[in-house]
This record gives sequence, C-alpha cells and structure tokens, in this order.
Amino acid sequence: MGLTDSLADYFGFAKHDTDLRTELLAGLTTFLAMSYIVVVNPTILANAIQISGYTQDQVVQMVAVVTLIASAVAMFVMAFYANRPFGLAPGLGLNAFFAFTVVLGLGIPWQTALAAVVTEGVIFIVLTAVGAREYVIKLFPEPVKFAVGTGIGLFLAIIGLQAMGIVVNDDATLVTLGNIASNPVAMLATVGLFVTLALYARDVTGSIIIGILGTTVIGVLATLAGLVSPGTLIGGWVQSGGFNANALPAAQYDITPLVGAFLSGFSNVEPFGFALIVFTFFFVDFFDTAGTLVGVGQSGDFLDEDGNLPDADKPLMADAVGTTLGGILGTSTVTTYVESATGVEEGGRTGMTALTVALLFLVSLVFVPLAAVIPQYASHIALVVVAVLMLGNVTEVDWSDITNSVPAALTIIIMPFTYSIAYGIAAGIISYPIVKAATGDADDVSPGQWILAILFVIYFVVRTGGILQNAV
Repeated sequence: MGLTDSLADYFGFAKHDTDLRTELLAGLTTFLAMSYIVVVNPTILANAIQISGYTQDQVVQMVAVVTLIASAVAMFVMAFYANRPFGLAPGLGLNAFFAFTVVLGLGIPWQTALAAVVTEGVIFIVLTAVGAREYVIKLFPEPVKFAVGTGIGLFLAIIGLQAMGIVVNDDATLVTLGNIASNPVAMLATVGLFVTLALYARDVTGSIIIGILGTTVIGVLATLAGLVSPGTLIGGWVQSGGFNANALPAAQYDITPLVGAFLSGFSNVEPFGFALIVFTFFFVDFFDTAGTLVGVGQSGDFLDEDGNLPDADKPLMADAVGTTLGGILGTSTVTTYVESATGVEEGGRTGMTALTVALLFLVSLVFVPLAAVIPQYASHIALVVVAVLMLGNVTEVDWSDITNSVPAALTIIIMPFTYSIAYGIAAGIISYPIVKAATGDADDVSPGQWILAILFVIYFVVRTGGILQNAV
C-alpha cells in the first residue's frame, strides 16, 4: 500500500468524498489565510513581553517561533485525533486582551498572564475529557446555531476589507470607504478580490490561492519596476530594481526565556483577580471556538439535523491542548480559526487538511524572518471571498418566527460590530429565553439554556463593569 492509499485509508477520503490533492490544496488555502497571525501575534504580544537582555525584534521572533510550534502541535491533534479540517493558532483578540488589558492595562506581569492561559487550558482539557464542553455547545439555541455562520461571514468580511484598505476608520461614522483610487494597497487588493471572485465563479480549482499569490506577485513586480515606493505593497526586502536581503532581521530561534516562564507567574498571585482573568480567557476562548466549529461546520455540511457537530469533543480537545502548550511555551490562548472556512470551501473535509496546515507552519520556522512575505492585504482576500459564501447560511433561519429571528439577528449583528464571535453568540443566547418567555413559550427553554444565559450576563458584568480592573 503506497503513501497516498495509506493516507486515504487513515483519514477516510472515500467516506468524506475527497482526495489527497483536494485536501492538500485546502490545507494550503487555510495556511495562507491564517499566515498573518505569524506576524500579528508576535507584534501584539511583544508590546507586553519584555525580556531583559533581548531587543523587541528578538522577542518578536521568539514569539513567532512559539506561535508556529504551538499551532502545529494543536493541529496535529486536530488531524490525527479529531480528523477535522480546522486550523488552530493563538487567537486574534485574545492576544490583544492578554497584552493590552491584562498586562499593560491591569499591570499584571506577563508571566502571570501566561499562568492564567495555562490554567485555562488545563480546565478545558478536563471539561472536554468529561464531555462538558460538547454538552454546553449542544445547549446553543437552534436559531443561534444557524446564525453563527452568517455572523462569522460578516466578521470575516470586515477584517478582510480593513486589511485591504477598502474599509477604513472614520471619527464621524466609525467606518467608511477608503481612498481606493489613491491608495496602491487598496487598489491592488480590490483588483485581486474581483479577479479571485471571477475565478471562483468560473469554478477554477484553487481560485482563492491563485488570487492570493497572484496579488502578491503583482505587488512584488510593481515594486521592482519602481511603480510604487519600496515598502508600500511589499516589505522592505523588495527594492526598485532588485531585492535587499540585508533588510531582513537576523534569525532568533532561542525561545528559552519564554518557555516555562508561566511557572514564576504563579508566585504572589492575588487569587480573586487571577480567577477573574482566567474566567475571562475561559469564556472568550470557549465560545469563540464553539462558534467557529459550528459556523465552519455548517459551511462544510458537518452538522447533523439538530445543528450539532458530531464528536465535537475531539476538535475541542485539540483546542485545549494547544492552549495549554501555548501558555507553557510563551504565547496567548490557542483557538480554532474562522479562516478554516477558506480550506473547507476549497473542499477540505478531513484531518489531512489540518495536517497540511501544521506541516506548513513547521516549514515556516525556516522563514521566521520572512514571516511577512505574503502581505496581509493579499491573504485577506480569502476572508472576503469566504464571507460572501457564508452569508448564504442565513437562509436556514426561520425568520417568520420572532423567537428565532431575534436571537439569530442579534447573533449576526453583534459579531462584526463588536469584533467578537463570542459576543455575538452571547447576545443570541441571552435573548433566546427572554423572547421565548415573552411570547409564552418559556417551556421551550431548557434549564441549561437559562443557566447559560445567566452566565453570559455575569460575564458581561465582569468584562465591562470595571470589576476586573478593581480586583487586581
């Protein structure tokens, strides 16, 4: 039996109506869509992590190495244990909470913040092992489950459009249209987006990859030809007329100052404040992951007739292991990525997709100084394309029933406007029993759904009421 046959047999290609080529292509697509985190995560965490004797550039590269290793291990678990096509990495948003709220805002040592991440990961492993996390996900009201995919689509859209310069900040209206015609990044990204959509409409295999790589190549060529100033479309290593290897920083692979730093973080911990930090990490990670699994699972037709993801405990375990290992190595919470939808849309259906992403993350260790080769505006074309596709999930909601439409609509609206999957799910879960009770259908709400709604209310009080700040 050859390698291809062995992989087909192990991952069940025939059962999932896929093949090795499709899985590899899906893995590459997901990798390219997720690759920005290798640059963004170290940049964010380096604001909070200061190590004596090391420059910020060295810390950035240390965190990049840790990001790649923790992500790869989590995806190995996803591939071989869960056999699902989901990618994992330190969560965008969770890393910002780690750096700007916990460490810089509350003055908590970064080692203690890592201790909170490890604690959260261990709790997740235990809860997943006994099936508690899967049980909680099954408590999601049906309209919330069906709305998550559309909410994630809008969330992906705003992330992608902002990275591409098409949507920009505005003091008067919060967001507005960017100056596309005068901004080379927005101009190239817009062309790349429409070309990618056209290729996808033509059913061209690998259309998303072609769009990302094609946009990047055009950026390189435009810089080499002197049409734009160096650093506008591509990093400073590309210059007019040639390449400048000296612009790349020296590689820093020694991560020993980060590994195990969480242990010292347990000393002199204020119990109540530490518990609240763990609580916040726990809630955001739990429901970000749950929402991603349900939303991406809906896109891949993985959900059963009740809107549940079968054997959800297995991908949840990959998330829990990744979070624990990430905290031990020196990075913030690892979570399942909504960008996994890009690979699913390319046909990824098994753990072979996740394995491909994991191997590409490990290969990227060789190119840590080149982490920004694929510019963000190019990789995020994939997010907008997938967002367009995920909006179709909204048709699953019974909009004629007010008890379905209210929680579904709030789930969809809150996600992009608060930049959080978890907050959108929270809005839907809290509103569901309230609307049911108001229409005289309180009997349709299970005790677990009431408890879940109350817990979310408590979470919002802790998160937005200043309690966390006053406790540390």
